[in-house]
Amino acid sequence: MNLIDQANSTQVDKTIKQENFLNNLFSLYDETFENHHGIYLDNNTSLLTTLETVSAQEASIPVGGKCASLAAQVTHVIFYLELLEKYFLKQEVGKVDWGEIWRTVEKISPEQWETLKNKLKETYTRLDQLFHNTENWNDEDVVGAALAIVVHTAYHLGEIRQALCTLK
Repeated sequence: MNLIDQANSTQVDKTIKQENFLNNLFSLYDETFENHHGIYLDNNTSLLTTLETVSAQEASIPVGGKCASLAAQVTHVIFYLELLEKYFLKQEVGKVDWGEIWRTVEKISPEQWETLKNKLKETYTRLDQLFHNTENWNDEDVVGAALAIVVHTAYHLGEIRQALCTLK
């Protein structure tokens, strides 16, 4: 056996099995939004569970002098999820005004808060179904969109949980 054959026979397969990747992606996604798996969150700290502890009045309070309210955070997460859903589905995104929500979402009523939380849950559920029904994960845009959804939402979950330390 020559040196090239020896090197090739000892190389580690760097391919990730799709099943392993998807099992982890789905678990992280689920834990971020709804169900504790003990991957990175404490019990009862997922996004939907956290938001159930927040009143509309609390969600309307800007956290700090120039910071957004929790209502703006949740509205932004929904906006981002819907945008990445289009990207995932290879649909036209168009021009995006990332600052509009931060400039416009302020006080909300209890009814608006419930509607917002329900829309978040519906969007999360729709994406969960989309992920589970996707057969082709050999597209880096699809993988990137799914990972971005988890990472970006986890970031905002952290922002929300930190804000609650001030609000409560």
